[in-house]
Amino acid sequence: MNQTCENARELLAGLVADMRFDLTVTSEMNDEGCLLSLNGEDAHYALAENGELLDAFEVILFQAFGRELDREHRFVVDADGFRQTRKAELHAMARFAAEQVRKSGRPFTFGVLNSTERRIIHTSLQKEEDLFTESVGDGRDRRLQVRLQ
Repeated sequence: MNQTCENARELLAGLVADMRFDLTVTSEMNDEGCLLSLNGEDAHYALAENGELLDAFEVILFQAFGRELDREHRFVVDADGFRQTRKAELHAMARFAAEQVRKSGRPFTFGVLNSTERRIIHTSLQKEEDLFTESVGDGRDRRLQVRLQ
């Protein structure tokens, strides 16, 4: 797995160099999989549009090396701690949704979230025995819903 992570770092470093970004790429293994961090003067470009470039890099890395990853691991591309901040926001959103569902008894449906964000909320609420989470809809209209069991 460490070799796969290093190969992903090399590919990503080549991509950002070809795009003429002033960025360095570092990698490390953690519980989620291979974390690749972008650092440098141009990190703000990677964060534009809610990190869409980070998401795009993850898709490219998964297409190139996804077969070499264990099923429970993934590639996470981050810049300036964006992913960690977003993860904390999603945990707070999950707690808020849980409160609302418990108070009202009505399902709570999130707005548009990518698959990684939906997964973070699913995971955050999976130990709540009185709640159930599921993704509803298809494609770009896919939403995460929290409801009482």
